Amino acid sequence: MYRFSLACAAALAAWTVPAHAGEVFAGAYVHGVDTPFTLDTPESGTDVELGYRFDPIEGLRAIGKPSPYLFASVNTGGDTSFAGAGLAWKVEKGRFYIRPGIGFVVQDGPRSRIDPLSGKHTELGSRVLFEPELALGTKLSEQLSVEASWVHISHARLFNARQNPGVDMMGVRLNWRL
Repeated sequence: MYRFSLACAAALAAWTVPAHAGEVFAGAYVHGVDTPFTLDTPESGTDVELGYRFDPIEGLRAIGKPSPYLFASVNTGGDTSFAGAGLAWKVEKGRFYIRPGIGFVVQDGPRSRIDPLSGKHTELGSRVLFEPELALGTKLSEQLSVEASWVHISHARLFNARQNPGVDMMGVRLNWRL
C-alpha cells in the first residue's frame, strides 16, 4: 500500500501543474544495472517512470537556469520504487542535448536486507536518498524529444561509511513539451 500511495502522490503532483508550461515525461528502465557506482543487490526488473519538468528558473541564472522536476518510478517486479524531486540542466547543441540532474527521492525498499552468502547488508540505508541522473537526448519535433537516461539512487555513504549499495537504472524516456 505504501508503494502505491507513494506513486499516486508523485503522479498527482505532476499532473496538477498548470498545462501552459514545462513538459511531461515517461520512460521504461532496466532496474538494478551493475555499474561502478553500485554494489550487488538482489534487485531487478523493469521500472516505469512518470514525471513533470517545469520551465527553467530565470532567477537561478547564476547556476545555469535549472528546471525543477517531480517524478515517480515504479518497479514492476516488486523491488524498490521511489518518488522525488530535483533540478536538471539542459545543454543543447543543435537538436542534440545532454541533461544532467540532481535530486532527492523517498524509496520503499526493505529496511533490512542481508546477503545470505556474504553477510553484507544490501538495503539502501535510508528512506531519503540522493538521485543523480544523466540523459543524452535529441529533439524529434518542437514538442517531442527522446532520451537515453541513467538514474542512480543512493545515500552516498552518509548513513554508513562502509556500505552503500545504491541502485542504478538505465532506460529510454520520452518528453512532451506542453
